[in-house]
Amino acid sequence: MAQDSLRRLASDLKNFLAAQDEDEFILTAAPKRAAAVVSPKRQPADSLPQMPEGETLTVEFARAHQRIPSASEPQTELPANTPAAVQAAKPGAVMTSSQKTAALAELAETIKNCTRCPLGATRIHAVPGEGNVEAELMFVGEGPGFDEDRQGRPFVGRAGQLLDKMIAAMGLAREQVFIANIAKCHPMTDPLHPEKHGNDRAPNAGEIACCRKYIEQQIAIICPKIVVALGGVAAKALIADAKSLSALRGKFYDLHLDSVTLPRPVQILATFHPAALLRNPGWKKDAWLDLQMVMAKLGLKSAK
Repeated sequence: MAQDSLRRLASDLKNFLAAQDEDEFILTAAPKRAAAVVSPKRQPADSLPQMPEGETLTVEFARAHQRIPSASEPQTELPANTPAAVQAAKPGAVMTSSQKTAALAELAETIKNCTRCPLGATRIHAVPGEGNVEAELMFVGEGPGFDEDRQGRPFVGRAGQLLDKMIAAMGLAREQVFIANIAKCHPMTDPLHPEKHGNDRAPNAGEIACCRKYIEQQIAIICPKIVVALGGVAAKALIADAKSLSALRGKFYDLHLDSVTLPRPVQILATFHPAALLRNPGWKKDAWLDLQMVMAKLGLKSAK
């Protein structure tokens, strides 16, 4: 009788696990982040079914052979929304310019049609990103603002004008880098009044989670030498150490992505968001020191 109870329990558990979506049941989305585990209350030993002495109950689970790869191991499966051009490319190899162009264009169309989070219902235009597919330097901000929402392009407002000047001071042109955001649609404090100025906010954790695969695929496709995270939101989304921006600044980190494998090492450095520099001009000196670190890595000379 006790053996029959155990077999029924094992069968129920097996069926339950088989019915679950792995992405929801297993914490694979953020392998570098720890989650608390709550232990169930112990039941008295005499209340549990007992196996007859000398007998063993073996349970085989359909997914037992599927193991979560570590961050250092290459991934064998790509996300379902991975562009066809990426899937066709040789695994672990840097893509050609034509492959990158095709993959980014396909991904941009996916982003423009995305409604995975509520921002998709209130945006005017999605803002995938733009720039040189062979860029050695990539800038990543937090999310589009008022002007970006209307033009469908990243960093075209006042903050974007300052970013253009920052790029020029590094001896580069906007067309030589790639610019994107963590969130691809405009986060608003008051989505019922999209025409209102000053209606911007940072994307929340749920919105970032919905967009994470998009920015990670863009980074993997372009595979720049360096990513500059603009502001604390972008920095903490891409750098595993969940510290403040001031604690993250002044140091290069090896970039590790959750959903895709980079074909070659990429480093990331955090600095101030241009919008923050407009509000606090005194921070520009520190931001310039950060950019000079990038310039030294890439062998760039400042504009005269």
